[in-house]
Amino acid sequence: MVSRELVAACRNGDPHAFEEVVRLTYRHVFTQAFRLVGDRQEAEDVAQDAYLRAFRGLAGFRGDSQFETWLYRIVANAALSHLRRKRRFGEVVADPEDDWAPVADQVGLADRAVDRDALESALQTLSPALRTVVLLKDVYGLSCLEIGDQLGVSEGAVKVRLHRARRRLKDILFPAGDDHEV
Repeated sequence: MVSRELVAACRNGDPHAFEEVVRLTYRHVFTQAFRLVGDRQEAEDVAQDAYLRAFRGLAGFRGDSQFETWLYRIVANAALSHLRRKRRFGEVVADPEDDWAPVADQVGLADRAVDRDALESALQTLSPALRTVVLLKDVYGLSCLEIGDQLGVSEGAVKVRLHRARRRLKDILFPAGDDHEV
């Protein structure tokens, strides 16, 4: 955990303080970036971009939330910017179902025991839009409204994407013949 004193030292221009912030948070930042972009080299680029953004934006950190929460939102934004840049150059295929639809009952996978590797693999099969929403909600605990603000979409669109992502994960992790009730 990054202390308020360490954040204050960063704001005061202490270069060693920011190095310590990076040391304390890199594993979590890289993991979040990797889960969002699905590639180790790209995750390293996203993490580097996120730290650069955080360093430049330290003056804007008000301390209303924990520093890590603020930093993880920066990582999410950096990952989303990275994915948008890739999409612009045709490397990411848009999800054909990524449009408006009524939200059905939420599928709760959090209560089920699932092999971690199987879950990671299933997450990578989702489109970036769906993967991002489910990770920001279920792993990083952001509200649908906060996710919508981060992604520039409505809260309703976030709920639709979240439902679709969870439904697809359920279909992958628990095929029809397994008769799991979720």
